[in-house]
Amino acid sequence: MCFYCKCKTTKPSRATHVVTFDDCIIVVKNVPCEECEQCGEKYFSDEVMEQLEIIVAKARQLASEVFVVDYNKRVA
Repeated sequence: MCFYCKCKTTKPSRATHVVTFDDCIIVVKNVPCEECEQCGEKYFSDEVMEQLEIIVAKARQLASEVFVVDYNKRVA
């Protein structure tokens, strides 16, 4: 159930996840998610959230100001 609009249905989708730290912006494109069919709110699975944490941690080591990565082409 959607936290915001209480709709009971979602559909598989893709999202762009943006994280901002002090002087750095990290953009992760094409992140798999479930999207509320009524309001469009995005929900990530636990597995996807774990991968996002890994991607963001690695990107923070590499990035200076802006870092853009495709979820499907993860940072090695």
